[in-house]
Amino acid sequence: MSKKRAPIEPLSASSHNEAPQPLVGSDATKQSTIGLEYMSYEELEDFGHELDGIRQRTLDSLGQADADYIRRVIKVQRTFEVLGRIGIFTPFFWPTFVAGIVFLGLSKIIENMEIGHNVMHGQYDWMNDPLVDGKRYEWDNVAPAQDWKHGHNYIHHTYTNIHGMDRDIGYGLLRIDNDQPWYPSHRFNLPAAFLLMLFFEWGVMYHGIELDEYLGGKMSKKDFRDRKSRAARKARRQVLKDYVAYPAIALALVPFVGWWAPLAVIGANFVANLIRNIWTFLIIFCGHFPAEVQTFAEEDAQNETRGQWYLRQLLGSANISGSAPFHILSGNLSHQIEHHLFPDIPARRYPEVAQEIRAICERHGLQYNSGRLSKQLASVARQLGAYSKKPSDPLLQGKSPEAKAVRRAKREAAKAAQETVDA
Repeated sequence: MSKKRAPIEPLSASSHNEAPQPLVGSDATKQSTIGLEYMSYEELEDFGHELDGIRQRTLDSLGQADADYIRRVIKVQRTFEVLGRIGIFTPFFWPTFVAGIVFLGLSKIIENMEIGHNVMHGQYDWMNDPLVDGKRYEWDNVAPAQDWKHGHNYIHHTYTNIHGMDRDIGYGLLRIDNDQPWYPSHRFNLPAAFLLMLFFEWGVMYHGIELDEYLGGKMSKKDFRDRKSRAARKARRQVLKDYVAYPAIALALVPFVGWWAPLAVIGANFVANLIRNIWTFLIIFCGHFPAEVQTFAEEDAQNETRGQWYLRQLLGSANISGSAPFHILSGNLSHQIEHHLFPDIPARRYPEVAQEIRAICERHGLQYNSGRLSKQLASVARQLGAYSKKPSDPLLQGKSPEAKAVRRAKREAAKAAQETVDA
């Protein structure tokens, strides 16, 4: 018998706050220049207060309906998984076998997008329900939740689209912006993106290890070793589940179906994971990397106000239009603009918030980047193709003497500034 949950009291989420903080620089006298081409400092301050007001009104309105929604989504996802697992054990009857793959793929999409991603953002922590506790939730993905939350919730959502700080710009593999240095490997932007799409969960897992940070001396050997161990344990658990345990159960079908029954189950799990990887990649890339999505320099963002932080999130994201089922399957990350503005508010609220955000953009003359999936995907592909070409400017060529000299000067300046602060 399931334990009856206490009803959610009104205003339970009013003080909920897992929102990232604006970027603070070492020089307290310096003011950020983010957004000054659109508004004055006073207008940016008002802009921040206006969005803070939307955020607080939304938090004040959270309650039983939101709790019922996420619990209902979890039940649907688990039902889909059960149907999928049963279906893939019928390789002797292809209609139910294919249906099983589809259900299993859908269950993995919903679990990763509408449940896992959003729960781990702390969007439902105000419910005080262990089922949706963002600090304890572990998703059906080879990337460990602990490292994903650090790289995504903290790094990406705090330093969104800031060069040298947001590691999600190109994921260390792709060149998707003119201000990124070009290296010979970027000639393969499009095929590299295609491979990343097919094995996206593994790319996210590798990204979370942060090998580049370790090699650059920004991470201790112990921290790097711990990340590798967590990733290995999580990957091993996922591989054993999908490609060993369930196929082993299928051995019982061999006398009735044939020796290939376990292989069919292995293949079904692989295709279900492939479906989830492709869908996740499309939603994330189409929300972050279409044309006209802006990136920023660290020196411009230092000591930004809350209004400037909001504006940076808005200008650095893009939405994908679609139907209600489409938004649910995307984890409502099709409302990427609203997600970056309010990452710790339940994503199901983004469609209603989007109406206010769009009106604010119109009033201030700001671009609200939104379009169909096909439009945004075509834009991303064009970006990847354009930035795969070697630029003529040697300062944009990562291995040119000019670019190396600029990077060396920046490192020396940063070192000198840190020594001054320490002194």
